[in-house]
Amino acid sequence: MEVNLILNGEPRTISVQPNELLMNALRRNALYSVKHGCETGECGACTVLVEGWPTPSCLMLAAQAEGKHIVTLESFASNSRDMHPLQRTFVETGAIQCGYCTPAQLLCAKSLLDQNPEPSEKEVRECIAGVLCRCTGYVKPVEAILRAAAVMRGEEVPPIGNDQPIPAPDLFQPPGDMPQTGAPDSDLEVQTKIKPIVLAPTDIEPTAVVGKPEQKVDAVKLALGKAVFADDIEMRGMLYGALKTSPHAHAWITHIDTSKARAIPGVHAVLTYNDVPRVVYASGGQTYPNPPPYDQVSLDNKVRHVGDRVAVVAAETPEIAQMAIDAIEVEYQVLPAVFDPEEAISGNAPIIHDETDAVKIHDASRNIVHHILAHTGEAEKAWAEADYIIEGEYRVHQVQQASIEPHIVVTYWDEDERLVIRTSTQVPFHVRRMVAPLLGLPVARIRVIKPRIGGGFGGKQEMLIEDLCAHLTIATGRPVRFEYNRAQEFTSARSRHPQILRYKTGVKRDGTLTGQELSIIGNTGAYGTHGLTVQTVSGLRGLSTYNVPYKKFECHVAYTNLPTPGAYRGYGAPQALYALEIHMEQIAEKLALDVLEFKRKNWVKVGDPLNMAVALGEGKEGFPQTVLTSGLAECVDLGAEAIGWHEKRGKRGDGKRKRGVGMAVCMHGTAIAGLDMGAASIKINDDGSFNVLVGATDLGTGSDTVLGQIAAETLGVPMSKIVMYSSDTDFTPFDTGAYASSTTYISGGAVMKAAQGVKWQIQKVAGAMLGVKEFETLKLADSKVSAADGRSVTIEEVALESLHRSDQHQIMATASHMSLASPPPFAAQFAEVEVDTETGQVTVNKLVFAVDCGVAINPITASGQVEGGMIQALGYGHCEEMVYDDAGTPLATKFGEYRLYQADETPDMRVFFVETYEPTGPFGAKAVAEIPKDGVAPALASAIHDATGVWITQIPYTPERVWEALKRQL
Repeated sequence: MEVNLILNGEPRTISVQPNELLMNALRRNALYSVKHGCETGECGACTVLVEGWPTPSCLMLAAQAEGKHIVTLESFASNSRDMHPLQRTFVETGAIQCGYCTPAQLLCAKSLLDQNPEPSEKEVRECIAGVLCRCTGYVKPVEAILRAAAVMRGEEVPPIGNDQPIPAPDLFQPPGDMPQTGAPDSDLEVQTKIKPIVLAPTDIEPTAVVGKPEQKVDAVKLALGKAVFADDIEMRGMLYGALKTSPHAHAWITHIDTSKARAIPGVHAVLTYNDVPRVVYASGGQTYPNPPPYDQVSLDNKVRHVGDRVAVVAAETPEIAQMAIDAIEVEYQVLPAVFDPEEAISGNAPIIHDETDAVKIHDASRNIVHHILAHTGEAEKAWAEADYIIEGEYRVHQVQQASIEPHIVVTYWDEDERLVIRTSTQVPFHVRRMVAPLLGLPVARIRVIKPRIGGGFGGKQEMLIEDLCAHLTIATGRPVRFEYNRAQEFTSARSRHPQILRYKTGVKRDGTLTGQELSIIGNTGAYGTHGLTVQTVSGLRGLSTYNVPYKKFECHVAYTNLPTPGAYRGYGAPQALYALEIHMEQIAEKLALDVLEFKRKNWVKVGDPLNMAVALGEGKEGFPQTVLTSGLAECVDLGAEAIGWHEKRGKRGDGKRKRGVGMAVCMHGTAIAGLDMGAASIKINDDGSFNVLVGATDLGTGSDTVLGQIAAETLGVPMSKIVMYSSDTDFTPFDTGAYASSTTYISGGAVMKAAQGVKWQIQKVAGAMLGVKEFETLKLADSKVSAADGRSVTIEEVALESLHRSDQHQIMATASHMSLASPPPFAAQFAEVEVDTETGQVTVNKLVFAVDCGVAINPITASGQVEGGMIQALGYGHCEEMVYDDAGTPLATKFGEYRLYQADETPDMRVFFVETYEPTGPFGAKAVAEIPKDGVAPALASAIHDATGVWITQIPYTPERVWEALKRQL
């Protein structure tokens, strides 16, 4: 049928199917700014304007658009010169991270400003509340919209990021816009007026590009809604994949009949365990050799959780593919299932992995995937010296990464009969290596391309569906597109590991720690991917923040029949630090000590060794680590000042609504010592610009920008002279991928080395041009190479000389970087809450985060990482939860059931950077991406305790859980 509509101001007639959604019809007509994120309209990524109003196009039939005015982001501008003020301010303020939800936010903002040119911040937040954003924490999008409104009213707006860093000695003599004790507590009208504040050491050499809020290199194309994501591609003859999953938590497939599915016209392939080779593997995107166990196959005759793989199909349309899935007949022998990890390892539970070809399961008969044991120091001495031995148990739950872009893969044969995998992944090089044996292809015949990614957060550090999509392309010879729906993201993707953590700590009366033991039961669900290494990181992080002579870690990693956890931003640290920080505050309370001073007395300081680092490496022995830099003391002092700690602590107020403030200390890691490696290649062009090729994966974190800044600073050119290209296994150098907070530190180290190699070559050519024999003394700055006597040549002139005139050669260099050091970033997290003691409702009013991440290469992108990470962490501690019925069926499989924070619900947030200069990092940098996930949950526990006097040692802090805890106190 045909539909007549006004599309982006132009009369159009489009052909649609009667049951076709408007979202699909628009995308089929190359309007790729319209994104798929759910199927229920709850994420808002598919938003378009219908008669001027934001409308989720995934809930509207294309036929309903008859006669309507439909507006998509493509109507704003087609190039950077003509961008709408909203697009410009989104670019300027750093409001775009992954950019997947940006088109919907821009359309909502346009609708608002068309009706109300002078909105309040509250109105802006309400306007974009229907568009979920997992990256930004909403701070910068709100600021961008308010800024655009001012521009559109003809007002002057200040430049972005002109504020100079505050010298560290002036820490408590800040400028007037820095939040002071007694400032408004949670007034949304002032929130966007507060910029991230950088407190810098006075002895750092000035830089021209590093440390500056440079515009993200991908921001313009994302603001324009260009076709840059994995699904934004048209291919002739493309088929659509679909997955049939298990309705049972544990069962044998006794019979499977695909004949009816194969007989449906338009179905080109139906694959089950009978049709693909049985090759065992581990799906975690980790360095070779992958940590065990190898307990998965592409398709199996046994299912181990609801949502496990049963069959895949490829068909000419998504609708036909779903028909084929429904037509597959499966007979199951349902088996007893186990969901509690303690029950699972008791010896009396059903065996989940009884196959004979699994590799390196510790004790399959007891569902124990791994047993981890490590210690340092003398136990007997520690307990003998202790005046008190204090124990505590803490429980953390399963949560989902909830990237707005689902897992999406497109596979096809290229003209050389090589398999191309275009996938939304954090680990393209790992995917290529890991998928090869499953497909029976050599690595040389596989190319993996990572386009822009609509959020990852660890969930895409997995070879998750690439094998299934590739099997379908091999079976059909056709391009295949395979995407998870939102329910499958909850049932068949990855999540955070639930844990039961038990601490035992010896302490003297004066607060000196003598010994500490941490035991964990980690629930890895149906498969062991990341099970070993996540729990190892929990042990390392849970026993490293504080100096203790004796430490012991023991962990049992349990199989259960729940959907499989995996990597999730923070990777074991949020679980451990939740327990550790509550436990430490409980000790301080027991000893009647001030919690800040007790923690200050015991936390690790510059020069201290991290004595569990060797025992708890990445699934093997690690490398010795010593703290070289720390701004933790300053972070705690600054955070306490900003939250009003000393004025508010212990003053909960009268009435049913009690107020409290809480805090947590955070220490994370930077990359995996001795394991993570990144490489970079840089070449000069005729005009003095540079191509920088890196294997590093930008998930929206801004890593392409940060790496470009490192190159630009080293080469003495502005960012406009840097052209970034990343994450293509054919054209970019190897990189382990985007995880473990490693990109700036490891890939940045590689870029810096490559840039130094190019710099040396430029100096050599320029030395010949200027007649300077000691060419290494020449300085590169302002796109020129200058001698001490003031003579200079431009870098463009050097490029032309080397490429075309004298001793012609390509100035270029390739470098790799790996580090045996893993310098810890430090932070202090503070929270202010209000607790309704009659209902148990916890309202979070304010979050303050002060972090030492070394030198922030780009303060705008770094602060965006912190803001988004804090809101993710807030969801972890407050409201997000994967829940199941008694049969192991997930009860939250859409966003309306799995509660993410919206723009009109987030608390006031303050971000501070307390810079130190890390000597092992490029330009003094350490990690920042994951540490914001570590402190919010324990800070909430601390604040709730301050408000109510009750310790609640299990998250999330839902009204039911808090109310029950308060009731027990009575």
